[in-house]
Amino acid sequence: MPAATTIVFVVDDDPSVRKSLTRVIASAGYAVETFVSASEFLERAPTTGPCCLVLDVRMPGVTGMDLQSTLAQAAHRIPVVFITGHGDVAMGVAAMKAGAVDFLTKPFASKDLLGAIQRAVERDTRTLGTEARTGEIQARVETLTRRERQVFALVVTGMLNKQIAAELGVVEKTVKVHRARVMDKMRAGSVAELVRLADDVGVSVTRA
Repeated sequence: MPAATTIVFVVDDDPSVRKSLTRVIASAGYAVETFVSASEFLERAPTTGPCCLVLDVRMPGVTGMDLQSTLAQAAHRIPVVFITGHGDVAMGVAAMKAGAVDFLTKPFASKDLLGAIQRAVERDTRTLGTEARTGEIQARVETLTRRERQVFALVVTGMLNKQIAAELGVVEKTVKVHRARVMDKMRAGSVAELVRLADDVGVSVTRA
């Protein structure tokens, strides 16, 4: 059973549908928050834990597809499970290409909805883990001085200390000192690990 902090957002303009979906989703152990419109959903308070969005395609004003497009621009993309009573193949293909977890046509079985929600929540959990890891690594990078960042960027290209010294116009001993500080601040036990960290945050070479 999912943790109570896992939230499933439901956006549908039909009150009977919202009530029915809430009952089914809550029975699986999820916390449920419902919204009458896409606009109301966008005004909600930010969420930090795993979540997903069960979204009706056709609604007055901002449609479900419009909301998916808006959410795609956010720093963190909430996984979407579309539900519709008026869908077609082209619409479903477009939604899936845009990253939707599933596109369910009403009436659908509760097990299909819950299965889609589970996949969406699992995706979001993985994404949050990756984002947290990247944030942690970036925080380490922020502790580096400008010169240490330069050394960091050159070390991960495979350059030797003497080559880095020539590139930066300093003596090799100075590079060794900066390199040791980089390894310590980035908590890297090897150059290979340092390379992986650089890849995770997109470190690029900066010249002196």
